[in-house]
Amino acid sequence: MRALACPASLKGVLSARAAGEALADGLRRGGAETAELPVADGGEGTLEILFATLGGEWGEARIPDPLGREVGARWLRLDDGTALVESAEAIGLGLVEESERDPWTSSSRGLGELLVQVLNADPVRIVVFLGGTATVDGGAGLMEVVEGFPVPVQAACDVRASLLDAVWVFAEQKGATPEQLPELERRLLGMRPLAPYRGVAGAGAAGGLGAAFAALGSELVEGAPLVLDLIGFRARLGRVDLAVTGEGTVDRTTWMGKAPGAVARECVAEGVRCALFGGRVLEASTTVVLGVENYELSGDPERAAGDLSELGERLAKS
Repeated sequence: MRALACPASLKGVLSARAAGEALADGLRRGGAETAELPVADGGEGTLEILFATLGGEWGEARIPDPLGREVGARWLRLDDGTALVESAEAIGLGLVEESERDPWTSSSRGLGELLVQVLNADPVRIVVFLGGTATVDGGAGLMEVVEGFPVPVQAACDVRASLLDAVWVFAEQKGATPEQLPELERRLLGMRPLAPYRGVAGAGAAGGLGAAFAALGSELVEGAPLVLDLIGFRARLGRVDLAVTGEGTVDRTTWMGKAPGAVARECVAEGVRCALFGGRVLEASTTVVLGVENYELSGDPERAAGDLSELGERLAKS
């Protein structure tokens, strides 16, 4: 059997690379010839995955995190002059302790300041990966420092979410209380520059940053297909019998543009066996994409690597 270990990250537990290594260890132990190709959709760790394939030169800027504290945020310059920026580097959920999370006060200004410094390096174009942020401010902080772009900008969205999905689907993951949700909705609806983009797919990515980038003249694209294209996923898929993907929690957001959902759809389209895992599986692929195998792990973060290794061995022998 020829297998491809292509997981996304298990947020707060394992990076996509570490998850891929654990899967590959089990697959090889089970006798499968295995390659590793971690995937992403624009959220945390996307630049690391792209750097592993595309190379490039790292840059770093000192900017405020979502709560205004100074942090270092990296960006990647490719050989052709393209700058790749990851929103989670500047205003990511991982920069804020769980007890501090409050999307009512968290700001996207740090991403704006990062982009200003990237623009000072004269890129020919910019791709901004949107996902994994601690914010639901509709890009209000970003637009305090960025009024437009002198070069083409693509905003690669990790989900195909409308603007208000940023509140009703994702805000509680970022620390919002049920009582705050109507307030957050009113704030987004009150932002006039975002009004024309409320229903656009991707507008709700990264707490409404998708709509903000659209208002600033950027092109919104789906993050997962873009990343899969950049890392040569389809060519690799054509050389294997089994692809194993997944993330920490498989739920409805998996099927709104997240990388594992995109991988599953590619596998079905190409006729390649696909196994999809989750530490928790709340919405299995059987309700969305037929022909994908679903596996729920223990859900114990301390067992995650072992769970993945055991799953890989089991799949290789099946």
